[in-house]
Amino acid sequence: MPTRLTHTRPRALAVWLIIAGAVGLLAAFELTVEKFHLLAEPGSTASCDVNIVVQCGKNLDSWQGAVFGFPNPLLGLVGWVAPIAVGVAILAGARFARWFWWLFWSGTAFAFGFVVWLIAQSVFVLGTLCPWCMVTWIVTIPTFYAVTLHVLRSGVAPAPGRVRAASDTLLGWVPLLAILSYAVIALIAQLRLDWIGTL
Repeated sequence: MPTRLTHTRPRALAVWLIIAGAVGLLAAFELTVEKFHLLAEPGSTASCDVNIVVQCGKNLDSWQGAVFGFPNPLLGLVGWVAPIAVGVAILAGARFARWFWWLFWSGTAFAFGFVVWLIAQSVFVLGTLCPWCMVTWIVTIPTFYAVTLHVLRSGVAPAPGRVRAASDTLLGWVPLLAILSYAVIALIAQLRLDWIGTL
């Protein structure tokens, strides 16, 4: 017997998706502008280049900055529209089918995995912390946590009652989970790059 769907109109999640989508879209737009600037004026520096560690230019010019054959920020310009659209639709009263939530969760999972990979590349390979990239990290991480927990608590993903109840409780702790994630990233970056010493 299929699990009955609950929490089909998660308003708090909807508001977060709109905020995260708007912030992520801004970061993607700024990075795209910086990329155009660097292409138009070879040898110039990006406006977000603060110092040798905190900068965007090295990331944008690297192969990691265009993994799929085009600049990564273009993914953000397209991808961040989805959370905004989903959030607005939920607030407008839309109810989505199970397959839609699975598809949406898959998108957030891909974004989370890609961001984790980019964080590792930035810290361990490029030796940089890109400001606008970090803005993307800041909104991607809690978005993945929130959507995953919603999928579990709502019955979209088949899960025992205890798991659903725990997911419902943990959803309120997403801000703390995100802050702990940021702290781990900051600590690793500090140990590897001593970014505080460069400020």
